[in-house]
Parts: sequence; C-alpha cells; structure tokens
Amino acid sequence: MALSACAVLPSPAERRAHADALASARGWQASLWSAGTFELLAYTPPLPAAGSESRDTLTVYIEGDGLAWVTSSQPSGDPTPRAPLALQLALAHPAGPAAYLARPCQYTMPHPGSGRGCDVAYWTQRRFAPEVVQAESLALDALKHRWSARRLVLVGYSGGGAVAALLAARRDDVAALVTVAGNLDHAAWTRLHGVPPLTGSLNPADERAALARIPQWHLVGADDRVVPPAVAQAYAAGFPPGQSPRVMVLPGQDHGCCWAARWPTLWRDFVGIQPNPADLKIDGSPSRR
Repeated sequence: MALSACAVLPSPAERRAHADALASARGWQASLWSAGTFELLAYTPPLPAAGSESRDTLTVYIEGDGLAWVTSSQPSGDPTPRAPLALQLALAHPAGPAAYLARPCQYTMPHPGSGRGCDVAYWTQRRFAPEVVQAESLALDALKHRWSARRLVLVGYSGGGAVAALLAARRDDVAALVTVAGNLDHAAWTRLHGVPPLTGSLNPADERAALARIPQWHLVGADDRVVPPAVAQAYAAGFPPGQSPRVMVLPGQDHGCCWAARWPTLWRDFVGIQPNPADLKIDGSPSRR
C-alpha cells in the first residue's frame, strides 16, 4: 500500500503547479520572500487602486504542515501540500484584502538555488521552531509594507494555526486570530496520537498570557480525527475565567473537506461581520462569555 501511495503521489513540481493554477484562476500571483534562514512563498492578489478599498487591515492565511510524512515512519522529502487548503481559504476570503503565506520549504525546493535552510526537521519535530516563527514574522512585515496595512488578521489552518497563534503572541499588530482545525497544543496532540513530541517546537498553549489580549475564533470539525476538537477545547480551557477564546465545533466537518466551500458562510456567521463578538453562537448556542 505504501509503495502504491508513493507511485501516485504528485511530484513537488506538480503540487506547485496545482497551487499556481488555483491562484492564477483568481488573478493572484506568486512571489518569493527572503525571510531569515528561509525563503517563503506567498500568493497575493493585485493591489487595489489607491482609494478604492481600505487596506488598513490585511488578512493573511498561513498554510498547514503540508506533506510532512509519506507514511507513519517515513518523512516526506518535500512538505509542499498536495491540497493547499489555506490557499483555498484565502481565495475564498469574502471581504477585504487578503494574502496567503506558505510554511518553510513548501513550494521552494523544486527551484534551483531555492529551498534555503531546508531540513527535514522543519516539517517534522521543529515545524514550530523559533526560527520558523521568526521567518514567518519577517514575511508578514513585508506583506504589511506591500499593502500599506497597519493591522493583521491571522488565519491558520492545521499546523498553520499553531504558527499563527505563535505569531500573534509575539506581535503588537494582530487584530484577531482565527484558526481552522488548528493544532493549538502540540504536546496534547502528540500524546493523543501516541507519537514522539515535537522537540524544538514552540507551543501555543504556553503563550496563553500573551494571547489572552487578542480576539480569537477557533473553528474545528466534530469529525476531525487528525486534530480532534479536544485539542482546541483543552487549549481554551487553560485560559483564566472570562478570557477563554471561542471554540466552534462544526458537526459533520472533518480535517480537510469541505472548509473552503463553506468558508464565506463560516466567516460571515462566526468571524467577519459580527459587530459584537459576545453575540457569537458556539456549537449552536449563544455565547455566555
């Protein structure tokens, strides 16, 4: 079975071509940013004409862990995702300027002279290492400058949710944090799956004091077996009373399908246009925060 799976696995170049096609269909373009010891790929739409749209706040979507492992014991040689779900979410962003940011070594290694700083540890044990978070933060600075934005809304999918949370804890320009199937406590996650700990990785659950000041929405699937709802619920339960972030458990939703198709509705109902976050509904019931 493993040999069969490897035989049909798209090559890194094919995975990059797939992402390029998704982005170009919406008029978005790829760019590479030098960020610390890495090069990071971003997809962005054309800049709006001056005065045509407010660019005060830029929403940045951060990709998940991608193809980190080929089998349960064999790391991938290239973490470029087969199905870039965070890119699909970014392309479905319903209102305001948005951009997409990949993780280290995703999309970059097929190109001569790129893939700087890449080592298998950066998509396995050290996927949330300090240098990874620093690189992503540098890329956020560049995207902010390009869009002349003052504030950021960070949206992270799966492991990208951990990166988004770690960034939010370290920056003073994050207006809100949104995660989708986010791995918000990798220590609890590795214990749950009985796999080795992510040695060398920072953990969002250790950053609750800094994150308590930031509005947070964490959307998880009731049928998610990769990052079960218990991970986000345990993360939220560790906050002081009255500061627990919102966790929305969506019935019938798993880890991958079909977040992107539902995204404009989910954003409208849970995140984007709620004038009063205290009125949000959680698991079908009014919030009691």
